[in-house]
Amino acid sequence: MTLHPSARSSIDPFRVMEIVAAAAERESAGEDVLHLEVGQPSTGAPAGAVQAATRLLADRAPLGYTPACGIAPLRDRIAELYYDRYGVPVETERVIVTAGASAGVVLSVLAAFDPGDRVVVTEPGYPCYRQIMQALGIEPVPVRIGPEDGFLLSPAALDTAAESAPLDGVVIASPANPTGTVYDAAQLTALDRWSRDHGVRLIADEIYHGITFEGSAPTATGLTTDNIVIGSFSKYFSMTGWRLGWLVAPPDLIEGIDRLSQNLYLSPPTLAQHAAIGAFGDTVELDAHVNRYRLNRDRLTATLNRIGVSDIAPCDGAFYLYGNVSSWGIDSRVLVDRWLDEIGVATAPGIDFDPVDGHRWIRWSLAGSTADVTEAAKRLESWAVGQHRTVRQQGSV
Repeated sequence: MTLHPSARSSIDPFRVMEIVAAAAERESAGEDVLHLEVGQPSTGAPAGAVQAATRLLADRAPLGYTPACGIAPLRDRIAELYYDRYGVPVETERVIVTAGASAGVVLSVLAAFDPGDRVVVTEPGYPCYRQIMQALGIEPVPVRIGPEDGFLLSPAALDTAAESAPLDGVVIASPANPTGTVYDAAQLTALDRWSRDHGVRLIADEIYHGITFEGSAPTATGLTTDNIVIGSFSKYFSMTGWRLGWLVAPPDLIEGIDRLSQNLYLSPPTLAQHAAIGAFGDTVELDAHVNRYRLNRDRLTATLNRIGVSDIAPCDGAFYLYGNVSSWGIDSRVLVDRWLDEIGVATAPGIDFDPVDGHRWIRWSLAGSTADVTEAAKRLESWAVGQHRTVRQQGSV
């Protein structure tokens, strides 16, 4: 028998990580690179988290395994967050701390669906849902969203998706990656009602909650206990590398998720769990980051509008802009490489988020410093002026 890799491992790569690697290589060679490609805060963990971690390390406290679902004080504090932020009571038993929100995605899909189940994902949308489902034998059902519907999923679109065969699940994100769009209460309620009426499990990716610019984002947690809600310490709490997230799980899935967690990674990172408890008191520091993302959004949006980027998604949250770059007649994968090579600006190609139409789109991250985003905007505008001049000269030959 010939040895070979499994078919399930042949999923598409997360291409933005290739851009991250290329940018790092240039930086190691002494080149200046502005990072608008990666979706992570450019700031460290909040002071309260650092202080809590420092105390534990200074005391040389034993940092062994914890319960697979996380330590009780952190689960309690996450449950309190839902009441403090949304007025929604959540039982601590439903809160499951995970080794990053990415682990929460895997746990959610494993616990809720079986091979052959059909689950709606949006295009554009976060690619790892699609890839994880394919690796597990679950069928992702892509539903296109775009400028005509505000880059938001609707019950009518779900009706269409269910015409060929029944659906088993729906994944939504609010605020969304890569678009930054946010479902309002009526839109979220309509999707929840559709899911309940059709016996479909709704998974709500809420990892960017706390980062909104036009009011707060409503949560799917309070609509029904059947929904799975995914949260994270990576985005609003600025603790990306600490690898800590959580689920608010339906009662019927708690035991299964606990068993899966035990077997996948035993427990979430212990130091990170204790540090995360300390992060909740730093809202002034964290909200200042949100204000910076808002300023970066406004500045970069103005530049992109001037240089011919069209159909920019309405960014009401998260820290991304997503726009159509087809006016230059250059595939976005080529354009991303050119910007990195020619002006030292790293961005993410739309093909990561939309395998069909993504060659016409690019995602820009707003998570860097305002100085970096402002400089990147200047470089992009200068490049666009030069590109327009070149096209005009070629046309006159």
